[in-house]
Amino acid sequence: MSAPSYPVSVEEDRRLRALAEYKLLDAPPTEEFDRLANLAARLFKVPIVLITLIDKDRQFFKARVGTDLNEISRADSLCAHAILSNDLLLIPDALQDPRFASNPLVTGPPFVRFYAGKPLLAPTGERLGTVCLIDTKPRQAFSDDERANLSDLASLIMERMQARRLEQTPSVSKARFENIATASPDAIIGSDEHGRITLWNHSAEKIFGYVAEEILGQPGSIIVPDNWRKVYEHELVRLQQGEQMKLPDRRIELSALRKDGTEFPAEFSLSTWTEAGSRHIGAIVRDTTARRHHEERLFQLASLDALTGLANRGMWQARLAQTLAEEAPATILLIDLDDFKEINDTFGHSAGDAVLKHIAQQMKSAFPDAIMLARLGGDEFVALLPGNQEQAARIAAQTLLNTLATPCNFAGQVIETSASMGVALTLMHGTSAEEVLNAADLALYKAKSSGKRHYVMFSSLLREVAVARRSFERELRLAFEHGEFELFYQPQVSTRSGLLTGAEALLRWNHPTRGLLSPVSFIDVLNEKQSAPAIGAWIIRTACRQAAHWHATIPTFRIGVNLFEAQLRTNRLRSTISTILAETGLPAHCLELEIVETSLFRNDMVTKNLLHSLRDLGIGLAFDDYGTGYASLSLLKTYPVSRLKIDRSFIRNVHEDTGNAALVKAIIYLAKNFGLDVIAEGVETEEQLQFLRSNECPEVQGYLYGKPVCADTFTTQFIQHKGPLKPCPLDRKPIIGP
Repeated sequence: MSAPSYPVSVEEDRRLRALAEYKLLDAPPTEEFDRLANLAARLFKVPIVLITLIDKDRQFFKARVGTDLNEISRADSLCAHAILSNDLLLIPDALQDPRFASNPLVTGPPFVRFYAGKPLLAPTGERLGTVCLIDTKPRQAFSDDERANLSDLASLIMERMQARRLEQTPSVSKARFENIATASPDAIIGSDEHGRITLWNHSAEKIFGYVAEEILGQPGSIIVPDNWRKVYEHELVRLQQGEQMKLPDRRIELSALRKDGTEFPAEFSLSTWTEAGSRHIGAIVRDTTARRHHEERLFQLASLDALTGLANRGMWQARLAQTLAEEAPATILLIDLDDFKEINDTFGHSAGDAVLKHIAQQMKSAFPDAIMLARLGGDEFVALLPGNQEQAARIAAQTLLNTLATPCNFAGQVIETSASMGVALTLMHGTSAEEVLNAADLALYKAKSSGKRHYVMFSSLLREVAVARRSFERELRLAFEHGEFELFYQPQVSTRSGLLTGAEALLRWNHPTRGLLSPVSFIDVLNEKQSAPAIGAWIIRTACRQAAHWHATIPTFRIGVNLFEAQLRTNRLRSTISTILAETGLPAHCLELEIVETSLFRNDMVTKNLLHSLRDLGIGLAFDDYGTGYASLSLLKTYPVSRLKIDRSFIRNVHEDTGNAALVKAIIYLAKNFGLDVIAEGVETEEQLQFLRSNECPEVQGYLYGKPVCADTFTTQFIQHKGPLKPCPLDRKPIIGP
């Protein structure tokens, strides 16, 4: 038998056995390897990139860019030489290299001139294949940075291959699993059907921080973060019931928990087996922190987003500028995911990453002929499509909305996804990148304010509204600086005695040209401004200072103040209020903070702890507009509320509308059973008052007793009055009873 015409290692048999364990030869294309090949093509600006595996007499292309071939003869392969290199095989010009000048791939298609190949080395040292760069033109220079980047790329490819190899271990025995554990650089963890850890290798000690003696026998959940612990427990129950787990036999990216409480990104490969009548779970865990760092660096260099493989912001801006410079008609779809933060908060950041990759794939499937698809950062994506016909743009936008509504399956959980979208057309809505992007952004803003799964086409009216809004925002910012805000006060009254019990402080804006403005005309804008916490603190301080004066006359007087949602997101609210109470001398139980339940939908522990700390001070907490939200009943169990404020929409026709009557009765009943106070807002008629009194609602607030008035007027009309207040008809000024 004649010797082969290509170099062969003396350990060729061992190399081929190792290669076979990866089960990648003749495997169909996979996104992770194709993505890395495309990265290399962009990063090194070469027309051909190959990720190859060297078999006995052939070279198989696991991923390829710039060629339709799946394999070539090993005899013709330049990579057959590269796998024997200690570093990389660099050929500046193959025609000038006597080793390759007559090679058919050099003299014929694809006419290789420049070649750079880096061996793919298994952790045990075997040379399995290469990643190679090919150009049809010679290159005399290949810098040290390029060498380092190619080495990092080879490491990433080998990481992916090693992860795929670990997936091939589902049908194992305990002995086989323990044998793998001995020399593995990955954490190898075994557990029984009850979830107790039975195997913990040396790499697990290094990765997680627990030595075997302290963790053997512990529940596996000790290394599972809260955000996917329910998934873990559900899988364990399935195993105990004799069912198949959903997660074995495939690799999944999740976060893991170290002994010191820190989380890190990891790949889990799970397997199960039965031995001596008992079920066992094996987990191979790989810390991917370093790999992610290398990926992000290389993808950034290639102007690609590391997570999704789409173009990044820099590449997108360059391509948009080029399209506009060429005056090519195009459509921009600016996309923002709905409730993405809630996905991260509920399922964890690993799930959030999976959703972002899912969205990228959905965009690729919807627009295979797009000029460019990009991820701009966070949960914001953009599509640049050919043509600028409005009807075609509307069809494209709706098509993408429907496609993005396809749920994402992650770790056995179905995560619903949807998006909002702004649409702009080049040449029609802008001729510069800044102008057309601003148009798409304004349309997106309108779409998000209109609800989920919605798109808006840009119109000139949106820009006019934006200009007016910016002007209004500037006026609003100056209003606080110029002292144009004022507090008005509306009385709160006992239904039993008619006596004044307190007041709600309400913000008013003394606009220099528009006169006195109620919050309905500016509060939504103010809620979004960075100054909201400072203005909120001013409101609390002003109200408490005024209430302290009134408290000297009426010792039971209580002041209610509405909180901005932004105040709940700061870590200074408790200390701010403590300082204000000390400064003004108002007892804590005389202050009631009003919050709307929608601001608590995130149900986060920080807000819960904050509200509990405020209650510990003795401050009251009221749910404003109670009954209009979606999580009202559960929130009563979760948050330390002291009072419910029945929304005015239920009071309006309460004596005539049986549905409203039933709702109001139910809220009063709930309050009693939860040990809470209750007050009805928007009371305007005697009939409403009588209904509330007969159903034992203890307090009311509304025009029947008085409209909101300035502090001086409130003092005259209500504080200085002795005895019960007399209700008055809506079309007359409040009358003070005898």
